[in-house]
Amino acid sequence: MVCYAARNVTITGVDRIQPRLMNRSMVHFFPHDDSASGAERPVTRNSRRGLDDPLPAALLPDGLPLGDPLPDLLPDDAADADATERTHENSFSSSESYWQLSRTPLTSLFFTLPLVLAYEGGVLLLGRGSPRNGADVWLRHLLDALGFGQYFLLPLLTVVGLLVWQFLAHDRWRVSLAALPGMAAECVLWAVVLVGVGRLQQSLWPFRDQFLQWEFLQWHADAGFGWQTVLARLVGFCGAGLYEEVLFRLLMLPIAVWTFERLGCSTLAAGFWALLLSSLLFSGAHYIGPLGDAFSLYSFTFRTVAGIFFAVLFLLRGFGIAAGTHFFYDLLVGLL
Repeated sequence: MVCYAARNVTITGVDRIQPRLMNRSMVHFFPHDDSASGAERPVTRNSRRGLDDPLPAALLPDGLPLGDPLPDLLPDDAADADATERTHENSFSSSESYWQLSRTPLTSLFFTLPLVLAYEGGVLLLGRGSPRNGADVWLRHLLDALGFGQYFLLPLLTVVGLLVWQFLAHDRWRVSLAALPGMAAECVLWAVVLVGVGRLQQSLWPFRDQFLQWEFLQWHADAGFGWQTVLARLVGFCGAGLYEEVLFRLLMLPIAVWTFERLGCSTLAAGFWALLLSSLLFSGAHYIGPLGDAFSLYSFTFRTVAGIFFAVLFLLRGFGIAAGTHFFYDLLVGLL
């Protein structure tokens, strides 16, 4: 039942009447005839429902001018508006909706969750003694040094970090599953572009390192054809796409920007130097450790360019697109 509070009404010879609640059905006790003045009564949705007589000025809600039709406040109209809004929210026919939703941290979380499950589950299946991604090992060593050695703490912190980012960004807490296939297709497209960048560098490189052909042959000779080897490589690709982006883009890039700004750089200059530094460290990390590659200027240069490529995707398209592109690129050059 919709009620309105009547204003104070002054009646000659009578004290001021106190405000009271009145039902809309009481409108019929205050007849108002427009036929005498020749004015045409406005047709509203209220009039079609039998509420033909507008309220007197004394009974109108605050802020509603005299003579205006009574606003339609019935529950079914509110329900219709909510249904229309939900329909609009769930539709992704416009490119603007996809570009906005696909870059939010919450959507990135749902998109990269298969990488988390595939990598952590694959490591457990192959055994914890199997080779792990370098970024994963370094992040776990850091947690161990801080006294947090629980095995599943790193993936849990990755999930929590994206949720905190979503909260700090004040984005809407809504995920559209319809956007996820589009994100996968976009990642494949960007991975193909990066493969093309590598081919372009190869054609323009002024001199060839003597290790270039040896690295290519070693890459495929070590792969083998056993199912365990193929599974290990797939698990490694998932770990690279996930934890290398967590370390070098999600963590290192913002920290580097903050550090350069504290050193007196402008926001633009801090972003540039942070992007370049994180990309150089990303490239150099591939030559560290007993399982690291032999250093090659050709591969170091390309990996630096790839780091810049992933960082730009991270800044413009979000964490999910950067991680997915990294995974699909490794898949294209590693198995195909």
